[in-house]
Amino acid sequence: MSNNFRPLSSSMLLGNLSDDESDDLMHLITSDEEAELDDAQVPDELPILPVRNTVLFPGVVIPITVGRQKSIKLVKEAYKGDRIIGVVAQKKNTSEEPSFKEVFKVGTIAKILKMLVLPDGNTTIIIQGKKRFGIEEMVEEDPYLLARIKIMQEKFPKKETKETKALVTSLKDAAAKIIRLNPEIPQEAQVALDNIESTAFLTHFLSSNINAEVADKQKLLEIDDGVKRATLLLKFMLKDIQMLEIKQEIHQKVHTDIDQQQRDYYLRQQIKVLQDELGQDGPDQEVENLRERGEKKQWTEKVQEHFEKELDKIMRMNPMAAEYPVAVAYAELLVELPWSEYTKDNFDLQRAKKILDKDHYGMEKVKDRILEYLAVLKLKNDMKAPILCLYGPPGVGKTSLGKSVAKALGREYVRMSLGGVHDEAEIRGHRKTYVGAMPGKIVQNIKKAKSGNPVFILDEIDKVSSDFRGDPSSALLEVLDPEQNEAFQDNYLEVEYDLSKVLFIATANSLDTIQPALRDRMEIIELSGYTLEEKVQIAKKHLVPKQKKENGVKAKDVQIADETLARIVEAYTRESGVRSLERQIGKVVRFVAKSIAMEEEYPKTIQAKHLKSILGGEIFDNEEYQGNEMPGVVTGLAWTQYGGEILFIESSLSKGKGKLTLSGKLGDVMKESAMAALSYLKSHADMLNIDYRVFDQYDLHVHVPAGAVPKDGPSAGITMITSMASAFTQRKVRDKLAMTGEITLRGKVLPVGGIKEKILAAKRAGIVDILLSRANEKDIEEIEARYIKGIKIHYVEKVKEVLEFALLNEKAKNARKLELVEDHK
Repeated sequence: MSNNFRPLSSSMLLGNLSDDESDDLMHLITSDEEAELDDAQVPDELPILPVRNTVLFPGVVIPITVGRQKSIKLVKEAYKGDRIIGVVAQKKNTSEEPSFKEVFKVGTIAKILKMLVLPDGNTTIIIQGKKRFGIEEMVEEDPYLLARIKIMQEKFPKKETKETKALVTSLKDAAAKIIRLNPEIPQEAQVALDNIESTAFLTHFLSSNINAEVADKQKLLEIDDGVKRATLLLKFMLKDIQMLEIKQEIHQKVHTDIDQQQRDYYLRQQIKVLQDELGQDGPDQEVENLRERGEKKQWTEKVQEHFEKELDKIMRMNPMAAEYPVAVAYAELLVELPWSEYTKDNFDLQRAKKILDKDHYGMEKVKDRILEYLAVLKLKNDMKAPILCLYGPPGVGKTSLGKSVAKALGREYVRMSLGGVHDEAEIRGHRKTYVGAMPGKIVQNIKKAKSGNPVFILDEIDKVSSDFRGDPSSALLEVLDPEQNEAFQDNYLEVEYDLSKVLFIATANSLDTIQPALRDRMEIIELSGYTLEEKVQIAKKHLVPKQKKENGVKAKDVQIADETLARIVEAYTRESGVRSLERQIGKVVRFVAKSIAMEEEYPKTIQAKHLKSILGGEIFDNEEYQGNEMPGVVTGLAWTQYGGEILFIESSLSKGKGKLTLSGKLGDVMKESAMAALSYLKSHADMLNIDYRVFDQYDLHVHVPAGAVPKDGPSAGITMITSMASAFTQRKVRDKLAMTGEITLRGKVLPVGGIKEKILAAKRAGIVDILLSRANEKDIEEIEARYIKGIKIHYVEKVKEVLEFALLNEKAKNARKLELVEDHK
């Protein structure tokens, strides 16, 4: 409802009337008993008073403040006469004098009840609507509007029907609800409604006071049918009720929120007082502590701005809210990360070399690469950290090397195991919107290191897997790219972090399972495993002292001879690394510890003869040279993941039709080497004085002993052709000779790998002469002279040279004569 009638009950207006006049006016407001006006009393031409923002209805009493000159003149002249005027609404809300076209054509005949001159100088009239009229013609516009009119009759049903009664009840109920919902409407409005009995006046009264536009009220005034007018009025009132209900709902929500905030503020103040009494930091103090710590950080302006925003967000949060501890934890991560905090590198290269040599025996290539890195860093004082990948079998010390590098550089050391990691979030972190979000392990480990340039070990990078949660290998591409990792983006951290100063060292057992793009970003350094001599030195310098310390045995309590350590390596372990060796040494030391604890006698120096009683029977048999009494038996050299070893290739002939049989669980590569060797012999039979008929009348069987062990690789090419040539010619093979190399059908000898391990295996087996491809000469130069002492290396380029050196002109001791049948073809 509008407040058009409120001035009538105010002291400002009624205070200007006498008591009798006030009572009469209030009576007129709530009834229409004087609204009736004889048509004869209404002149054909009426002065027209345009009004803004309101529409006058029959029977309704309203005050109007008159300010325009034409309107003042009209009111004064009418008040001196019969006080009858026509009131019409303006189409536009303008303060200028309206023309005939700017007013509606239907209005209400009104009678001026009172004219008041208020203290502020304005003229106010109190008028009551009488009858509706329509303007037929405008007579004149000066000195005010004058029009010829026609009275419009009301059409209300004379007898009240059920429909009319229901309509009246609905109107009153709607009006009561509006009064209840709108606090701006005074309570006396309900009294006025209760005193209205006339259906027509009820409609006019409510139409005048509803909260609607002037155009909507004008529509109500222009409707002749009372029932239709009341129905449209009810529609407007129900719309008003909906708006008031929405306003009230919003008001209640806002009021409740304000009350809750006030309550929370009061409780927080109480908690703050209690925390001060207990000497504990409250939420505000916690934020201030974070701010003080942030001021000490040497981070960029971008990170500083981001941190300040996070603190401001925390200040606006309710400490009891679930998001509060998450936001605080994020802010704490920002201040705890080392942004521009680096440890100072130690550039004493001699000291670094001593540390690396002391901690790790061998590994010359790796240690040289670390020293190169230190040298460049020392000279340039700035370089993007290389990404090293140590590739080799288990147990060779790839991971422990990282600790030595960190010690040599004076940097912090952190390690992250990638074995089985299959979630990209493990590397990049979770987004903060997720429940239980955390930063990635890269950021977590940097935080733990408290340094922006640690030595960071990425262990088992070849065992990273992927599933529906993303590809961690792809996430590592950014981490391990020196061109990108200076702006590493962690999903949880949300700001860029510089990883370019971190020295990443990855480890892998195999290169086959590493993503090609990831492998391309790393510098591969191969650790080929330890030789027997190296394992003995590692055991002597590191493993034995370590096991004595771990098992409570003093250094003077027992000694383990070098020959004993060598026997443990050969007979009880078969690996590239030293883990099994350390376990076996641990058993020996625990045997001593038990003897000491039980006060039993034990040998002060452990000899090889004592191993059987301590470790049990030997697990592995060492291959030894077996002589060359039989034709077709040649010694080869092979590489395994446990190191080098010798193997024997045996060839024998039997009467048949030229069939080739291969046995010993050979792989495809070795089978192809055997077929290439046989083809070469067939095409060069004249060179060895071999009768070509032997190839058709005898079957050839090539066997490699230890048939249960799979064997494959290109290293046995020259060994196989020598074995076959010896079988076909029955010539003796040179004594204590071993060989390794691949062949082609053209008779060239190709280089092979694992030379160091093969040479050491040959030395252990008592070999004196070794045949190698000329291209392998560079590999021999990298081996220390003490390892090849007593062995003579012969370099060859063609198969012809191999056969000339390996096969003696004399027949083997057990040679047989091959019987050949004349070929009639």
